[in-house]
Amino acid sequence: MAIVEKVIEDGLDVVGVINNYLRSLGLNQQWADALDQLIAGILLIGLAWGVDLLFRNLLLNIVNKLVKHTKATWDDIVFDRKVMINLSRMLAPIVIYLLLPVVFPREPATTDFLQRLCLIYIVATLLRFVSQLFAAMYCVYSDKEQFRDRPLKGLLQTAQVVLFFVGGISIVSILINQSPVVLLTGLGASAAVLMLVFKDSIMGFVSGIQLSANNMLRVGDWIVMPKYGADGTVIEVTLNTVKVRNWDNTITTIPPYALVSDSFQNWRGMEESGGRRIKRSINIDMNSVKFCTEEMLKKYRKIQLLKNYVEETEQQLHEYNENQGIDSSVVVNGRRQTNLGVFRAYLNSYLNNLPVVNKNMTCMVRHLQPTEQGIPIELYFFSSVKAWVAYEGIQADIFDHVLAIIPEFELRVFQNPTGNDFRELKNG
Repeated sequence: MAIVEKVIEDGLDVVGVINNYLRSLGLNQQWADALDQLIAGILLIGLAWGVDLLFRNLLLNIVNKLVKHTKATWDDIVFDRKVMINLSRMLAPIVIYLLLPVVFPREPATTDFLQRLCLIYIVATLLRFVSQLFAAMYCVYSDKEQFRDRPLKGLLQTAQVVLFFVGGISIVSILINQSPVVLLTGLGASAAVLMLVFKDSIMGFVSGIQLSANNMLRVGDWIVMPKYGADGTVIEVTLNTVKVRNWDNTITTIPPYALVSDSFQNWRGMEESGGRRIKRSINIDMNSVKFCTEEMLKKYRKIQLLKNYVEETEQQLHEYNENQGIDSSVVVNGRRQTNLGVFRAYLNSYLNNLPVVNKNMTCMVRHLQPTEQGIPIELYFFSSVKAWVAYEGIQADIFDHVLAIIPEFELRVFQNPTGNDFRELKNG
């Protein structure tokens, strides 16, 4: 580069030297004047090609050797061959740009036009180099654990849009030979049009920042958004779309600003917590609820999970009735245990003895409002296993057991009559 600058500063008349050489070969002045600049141009292209080839081989070899001797992996991505080739491609047009006044001294208009083309090529190559560098940096940070849940792809696309916008302004300013500031000033008047054209991109960029800053959404989150038919895992967050892979393996795309303006359900809190909630009820036929008899209590004492409860409760009720002078010969007098109450106590003890139930979170069995379909007995607890398939299996096993154990307490599950029920009634 220093040699090129010296040639320009010293004003070396390369074309004149070529012209004199051609005349020494016997060509007349007219042919020498016609061929000297053409030959100088060919020599310039050959020089630029040779410099590009030499610099590219040297640069790539040196960088490869340096990268191989490091233990880090990020430099393998940042100094990738594609990135460095884009950098080396800028050297040849720079050489041509600097030497054009020497090659075409008699045609300033041609020199100016070709220099503009060189500048455009240099800017375009620089844009590709910076864009590839951004992409390489994205690959580096997207593999880091602390950045995997950030919308890095949206930021990459935003940076690339800004980069190419600035590059486009620079190229247009070179073509019309105007300062980029003048173009930007003129674009201020058409800002409303630009905002309308890039509305989705601008809103997506702002929404991406809000989603990231407020920690509302990450790649890998399970979200539910019925308005857009989304129920699955977020697989990609870009400038204009959020892609969700639904559980049926379909892909739903949602605009980022919709996630900010509308409501959606994120299951990440459940996945990061100690358990996944199970909330399900069974309707008990109210006609099957009754006071416990001595025979029933004797039977319940044999149930391991109920023995202590039945004895302690029976003692408390006996002491209460004695202190109050209750006539126990009448069933409605005093306090007595019911088969439904004992059943609830059994369910509480059963859940608290299951290893898959998180004991540090809410665990209860409760009555809901009685309806024409019976008394709903709701089991409300949290499973420590949160994986979907295993979770559904645990839930099914628990309620299989509950349904099977209900007759042992002389209770009945309420169920609307079916056609078979009517046939049996008719036959009976």
